[in-house]
Amino acid sequence: MKILVAEDEEMSRRLLAANLSKEGYEVVLATNGREAWDLLQSPEAPQIAILDWTMPEMDGLDVCVELRKKGGEPYIYVILLSAKSKKEEVVEGLRAGADDYLVKPCHPLELSARVRSGVRILDLQKALIEAREALRIQATQDALTGFWNRRTIFEILDREFQRAKRETSSIGVVLGDLDHFKHINDTHGHQVGDLVLQESSRRMRSVMRQYDAVGRYGGEEFLMVLPGCDWQKAVNQAERVRTSLESKPIVLPDGQPITVTMSLGVSASDLHTYDSVDALVHASDQALYRAKNSGRNRTDLTIPWTVQKNVSRLIHSAKLRSG
Repeated sequence: MKILVAEDEEMSRRLLAANLSKEGYEVVLATNGREAWDLLQSPEAPQIAILDWTMPEMDGLDVCVELRKKGGEPYIYVILLSAKSKKEEVVEGLRAGADDYLVKPCHPLELSARVRSGVRILDLQKALIEAREALRIQATQDALTGFWNRRTIFEILDREFQRAKRETSSIGVVLGDLDHFKHINDTHGHQVGDLVLQESSRRMRSVMRQYDAVGRYGGEEFLMVLPGCDWQKAVNQAERVRTSLESKPIVLPDGQPITVTMSLGVSASDLHTYDSVDALVHASDQALYRAKNSGRNRTDLTIPWTVQKNVSRLIHSAKLRSG
């Protein structure tokens, strides 16, 4: 672990560094408070800082106060170092945000013990952060596919819909449904069905833009949110997804290849002034229904009657699959 020692007295600084190095820590040195503050702002900042109270430019107390104002993660554990030993002064240091306090000159064994206490606290915090992140992922992502879950993808859609309205830009919405997925489950079992969902998700992800969002809408259905896409771009993106799935069979664990296809329904806010997220999703659902009824493995688009005359050659110009 990396430890910052900020001490303007050279002899004290060297002794602290030597004792900590013997314990196996990587020591970073600063000769004044300003230098210490700059080091603590770096991307690779030490997680433990031993700050002398009295230093030029910025004293240790000021560095500690600024550090706590900034907040954020990862947490930096601060040990304040001072010749001051009165209870009132110790309390002042702790109130400023210091985690521990050492009176100079400090014994090497006490220094080691205080630092180990800091390491234990930082390890506990790291475990808590990891647990929190695991819970966040669990709460927002679908465990099988790795895509956003239904609640989260609708939150993303609502946010992007509101942004598109503010910026007078367009947003595309695509609903995709794997064809004959029940037959796959019934014929090969649910474990194979899970494998097909995972591989299909991987292929979908590989052709999506970095800022697109995909969520598992339910079962074998997926909802895709395409910021900045008009109807033509949304259709093209849906076609990329469709062809990525049908491009080659998925090979099952027993070596058997299985062809997987997807039907997709598209809507986009530039075709009509949709007044809600629900209206956009409903339009995509209608288009998906038509794609299913027209033979599957195709992309369809909902065209409001008010703009049909402007896109009468839609299927030809977008090169949609006709059967």
